Amino acid sequence: MTLATQPHDRARTTHPCPATRSERLRRATRWWPAPVLLALFAVPYSALPLPGLLDGPIGGPGNLQLLALCLLSGGLATGYDLLLGRTGLLSFGHALYFAAGTYVTDILMLEAGLSFTASALLGLLAGVALSALLGAVSLRVGGIGFSMVTLAFAQAASLLVQRDPGGVTGGEEGRAAPAGRLPASLVGIEHTADLYWIALAYLVVTLAVVGWAVRSPTGRVWAGIKENERRVEVLGLRPYGFKLVAFVLAGTLAALGGIVYLLLTGGATPRTTTSDFTLSLLVMVVLGGSGTRWGPMIGGILYTWADQRLGDLAGSGAVAALPPVIRVPLSQPLFLLGALFVAVIYLLPGGVARLPARLRSRSPATR
Repeated sequence: MTLATQPHDRARTTHPCPATRSERLRRATRWWPAPVLLALFAVPYSALPLPGLLDGPIGGPGNLQLLALCLLSGGLATGYDLLLGRTGLLSFGHALYFAAGTYVTDILMLEAGLSFTASALLGLLAGVALSALLGAVSLRVGGIGFSMVTLAFAQAASLLVQRDPGGVTGGEEGRAAPAGRLPASLVGIEHTADLYWIALAYLVVTLAVVGWAVRSPTGRVWAGIKENERRVEVLGLRPYGFKLVAFVLAGTLAALGGIVYLLLTGGATPRTTTSDFTLSLLVMVVLGGSGTRWGPMIGGILYTWADQRLGDLAGSGAVAALPPVIRVPLSQPLFLLGALFVAVIYLLPGGVARLPARLRSRSPATR
């Protein structure tokens, strides 16, 4: 070996520097919700108890029903974040498209005698058409004006459903789905696991669609619109068309979620038409982390679980034995839910999903 070749040999045998601790931590925490999502596939087969979190074994019918609702909420919040977190649109009418999927599917089975498959397809198309129509109108204005227009549509639709014109919506009582029109494999307590699979499939589909859309060229334009809409116009693009695409896509996912909700609950209820329902989605997104990959899903699951389980805590004997000054507020589930939300906002700015990033920033290796 000559002296001329020695440096080249040393260059070829030089090994890259090992990843720093902060880099390894970043890689490990980037996809941290993914193992949780995979674990959800094993839930129906598990008999493990989770004291304090769930009553009885995880795979019990009651717990599967609750977890299915949590997964559904995670998917709904993920779809809603297309507007709020990705495009910067604060809509108060998102419940309309969810309710369109629920009510149109239910009414067509009850009144027209159509099969569930045909009714669900038409219900989905109704949600798409409604979101396209209302989006085309409301997106003509921007800022707070857009939010107020969507709120007006939501209030009008909610009032219409509760007034029950023609006796088709069921008014304040809603309408139960006809069991004879639903698939036999989705009716009855013994088929709760099948409903769980449907809710999980909806969540996975929503995550996949939103992830694909955000990474697409259109998704990059959405990010530009959220940051500075005027700059997008200067580049020669029309923000209106891109915002309408986000609006319709989010509405389509919401309508699909409404059909899943009909299967889970066995009927359509007027609560799903109100702006309060959309506000719940807003809280879910903020709780988990707006504009993040996993945040809306996490927020939807946490919010729905807390909404269902904090009622049990409020009515427990432990709370009843407390002094009145403490017992009265703790006996109100909404108070507990609000306190939890405020605590997360103050302690975890940016939502739960940004907790790993905060931990990385405080790691000694990053200083």
